[in-house]
Amino acid sequence: MTWLLATILVPLVGAAVVAGLKKNDRLATLTALGVSILTFLLVIPLWASYSPTGDRIQQKSSMDWIPNFGIHISFGIDGIALVMIAVIGLLVPIVVGSLGLTDKLPAGRSAGGYLSLILVQQSLTIAVFAATDVFLFYVLFEIMLIPMYFLIGGYGGANRQYAAVKFFLYSFLGGLIMLASAIGAYSMASDELGKGTFDWETLVTVVRDAPTGTQIWLFLGFFLAFAIKAPLVPFHTWLPDAAGQAPIGVAVLLVGVLDKVGTFGFLRYCLPMFPEASKELAPWVLVLAVAGVLYGSILAAGQRDMKRFIAYVSIAHFGFIALGIFTFNEQAMVGSVSYMLNHSLATGMLIVVVGLIVMRGGSTKISDYGGMAKVTPLLGGMLLIAGLSTLSLPGTNSFISEFLVLLGSFVDYPVYTIIATVGMVLAAAYVLWLYQRVMQGPVRGDALLSPAPTGPPTPTSDRSPALTSTAIAPELGATKAIKDLGGKEIAILAPMVVLIIALGFYPKPVLDTITPSVQATMSSVQGGK
Repeated sequence: MTWLLATILVPLVGAAVVAGLKKNDRLATLTALGVSILTFLLVIPLWASYSPTGDRIQQKSSMDWIPNFGIHISFGIDGIALVMIAVIGLLVPIVVGSLGLTDKLPAGRSAGGYLSLILVQQSLTIAVFAATDVFLFYVLFEIMLIPMYFLIGGYGGANRQYAAVKFFLYSFLGGLIMLASAIGAYSMASDELGKGTFDWETLVTVVRDAPTGTQIWLFLGFFLAFAIKAPLVPFHTWLPDAAGQAPIGVAVLLVGVLDKVGTFGFLRYCLPMFPEASKELAPWVLVLAVAGVLYGSILAAGQRDMKRFIAYVSIAHFGFIALGIFTFNEQAMVGSVSYMLNHSLATGMLIVVVGLIVMRGGSTKISDYGGMAKVTPLLGGMLLIAGLSTLSLPGTNSFISEFLVLLGSFVDYPVYTIIATVGMVLAAAYVLWLYQRVMQGPVRGDALLSPAPTGPPTPTSDRSPALTSTAIAPELGATKAIKDLGGKEIAILAPMVVLIIALGFYPKPVLDTITPSVQATMSSVQGGK
């Protein structure tokens, strides 16, 4: 039993326990929170035991699954997988703890059912990042769609069934195409070694020497699956629908973590296994990446729904990540991997803050809000911090990632880099536009304004007295108190705020962890050992 296996199994076992507590929502929530915190605590020794200068794949474990076909249940991590597992460990307790603050379960739905699916999703996602058998990776890649399908379809918005089916079909079809390429790689190993295998390290040494034409066909199968998952334009259309209909907690995992499987797949499978194909097709991928930056930025600025706004912002960010990966520059690739982490933190916080706004206002439409910072200054400050991290302001976590991507990619692809830089300008515009529309200006919105009752205003809770819209705009005749952030809400947001600021000023621990893995990937692409 390794720390990695424990991190995979604990949430899976916890999910079974929580699922049995459907009749007691409070106990189910507390149990799920305890399991998610325990999983996060397991990440600490997992990180501490990882040596950036050690073997490329560490925390290895393996057992026979289908030995006649060379298939094993094999796990292991490099620095890239470790960083993504750590962010999953951080976000799931936040998702569990925010239940009731950012989401209300539909009538007749229990917390036990919802939270057990969250924990299953956590376990499967960690396992996907840790799988070192290509067939096992494919199986987990497809199975992890199931809990997300039920989370969106069972607990989402009015069009949840359409969004859930679209999400499932897109990703499932991509996975089937990837399976065809994996079987092709297996056949090549069988011809070369006399027996087939799905072991990742073995396939890297075998398939990388295949003719470029063969590599291109196999590369395309993996690339398409990962481009859908990431998502890159034009394979992105499922994300705005899924993120727009998903509950807030589910959207945090969908946009903040699940999508990273796609960019992780580029790094783990596409580049090392098919180096010549990767270099041959890189200019076309860069076109898609830059198109995604501009397309996502422009459409984000035109969104009326806050959750769809975040989805399009993420499409732009995934364009930056792909740009850094396929320029084959070490600086740019390190920036892309750190962007995967920092996007999860910034976007995760932004989604949670939007959930807190929606719970107060009852609407996801941007036009239904205005002047909230006058009524809820702490909430306004949190939205500003999340927004500034999203637009990569210097001093926030995302800045160093975006800077490294642009610095590294400019060396060989200056035109693409200059075009992508336009996305930075657009990012500042659309993020500040969102903040201005929601938090600044006159107090407005049905949730903030209601007919003035007779008599004195109703006292607020034991927290500090909440401001009322009457105190800000008495001419509107409204006295309905909208409470600012409470202690529990601050506790949920605080870890992300701390990391956004800490990694903005001191990203060295993360960069030191991921750089050797990036160097190993670059070595594979360049033909080194």
